[in-house]
Amino acid sequence: MKKTGILNGPVNARLSTLGHGHLVMITDCGMPLPDSAAVVDLALVKGMPRFVDVLRAVLADVEVEGSIIASEASATAVEDAVRGEGLAPAIVSHEELKELLAEARLIIRTGEATPFANVALRCGVTF
Repeated sequence: MKKTGILNGPVNARLSTLGHGHLVMITDCGMPLPDSAAVVDLALVKGMPRFVDVLRAVLADVEVEGSIIASEASATAVEDAVRGEGLAPAIVSHEELKELLAEARLIIRTGEATPFANVALRCGVTF
């Protein structure tokens, strides 16, 4: 049995395939997801798991060189959560953020019910 880190098998499997520049998106439960996307749906009930908990778990496992949030999330608890994890997010419109879903190598849907609780994470390298 794995002792630390993310225990969810599908999330682990997909995280292990990521390379430099790939996008991972962590979304709230209301984000409209494309049918063609590689989605791992963690939503159990409204509010579980929380956006910030999933963000922290992913950041503990993945090297991130950049992040993007919607302007609608600027100056809210969502931006505070992202900045609180040491990221300085670029700001785009919610529509532009939704367009990035098609580019994402992995989308993790949370149970978060806070409006605009979505972030795109650009993978970095560890060397």
